[in-house]
Amino acid sequence: MRDQRIAKWAETIVDYSVGVKPGDVVAITGGVAAESLLRALQQATLARGGHPVLMPTFPAAEADLLASASDAQLDYVSPLERFTNEDADVRIMVNADVNTRSRAALDPARQRRFTRARAGLRAASMQRAADGDLRWSLTLYPTNAYAQDADMATDEFAEFIFAACKLNEPDPAAAWRALSAEQARLIGWLTDKREIHLTGPDTDLRLSIAGRTWINSDGKRNFPSGEIFTGPVEDSAEGHVRFSFPVVTQGREIDDIRLRFVAGDVVDASAAKNEAFLIETLDTDPGARRLGEFAFGTNFGITRFTKNILLDEKIGGTVHMALGAGYPDTGSQNRSAIHWDMICDLRQAGEATVDGEPFLRDGRFLV
Repeated sequence: MRDQRIAKWAETIVDYSVGVKPGDVVAITGGVAAESLLRALQQATLARGGHPVLMPTFPAAEADLLASASDAQLDYVSPLERFTNEDADVRIMVNADVNTRSRAALDPARQRRFTRARAGLRAASMQRAADGDLRWSLTLYPTNAYAQDADMATDEFAEFIFAACKLNEPDPAAAWRALSAEQARLIGWLTDKREIHLTGPDTDLRLSIAGRTWINSDGKRNFPSGEIFTGPVEDSAEGHVRFSFPVVTQGREIDDIRLRFVAGDVVDASAAKNEAFLIETLDTDPGARRLGEFAFGTNFGITRFTKNILLDEKIGGTVHMALGAGYPDTGSQNRSAIHWDMICDLRQAGEATVDGEPFLRDGRFLV
């Protein structure tokens, strides 16, 4: 893709999102379809005095590994994986799938084993990020596959991404700082609150946020972003929730997920499509049945569902929850090999109250 906004994209991530400094070792990973952005990120890093380590990936390589590797090979964690999670000062990841269903036919048990083998890496990178030792950002390049999932032409989807990333603005970083200020206002209201109660179609769920910290996700770790999130108290979720948007993960689409929680644990789960995969994932480890994240989407510039969680979880007026690992900087103590986001749409006949006070109703913030 030849577009002057590619350079602006790379510069905004390198300067605003991760703040590359002279001497920083910067791991840059992503699919080869994103060559133009990967090279622009390398150039921007060089211009700031960083040391880029560029590691392009091939679309079907991981699917090939998962299909043919022995158990020992599935368990093996490569030095490159360790480097990006445990050693690099900065990590920039570019999602660029050319077939989002390439892993659809793989054995879920093998995928679960591969994921479990990397649980330590996930925990290490989350802790390093919480401690300030790792700065990271994840973005998404507009491929044909993502456009097809979103029912859009590729050029149309590319424009959608540029707009969501605020790359049409004269100063994208300034636009992200403006959103950050609005999110800080919402966080100020939520600070020191104790309980969230969600109600909506097939949803009545309570969870505790007492003593937990809210994080302002403002275009740094996710690009684009637009959410505020925390880690619920691990044993607090009570009730049931319907996730109205499909979840697309590991090459599978799981539709109409419904979960029931008792004392923080998922005790009943169903899905209209790929229910067996849902149950298999919940059995990854004990932490996989608990919530590691709860978030409000605040990006009203993302106006349509795309089947891509990086975008969809930010839709203004929705909430999302992640089963599995929580971010230590929120105060979450939940540990798991998975972190699996699911979206609950409150824009029609939905409400979130906080300590009994209305906070979000029909997709609009009330404070």
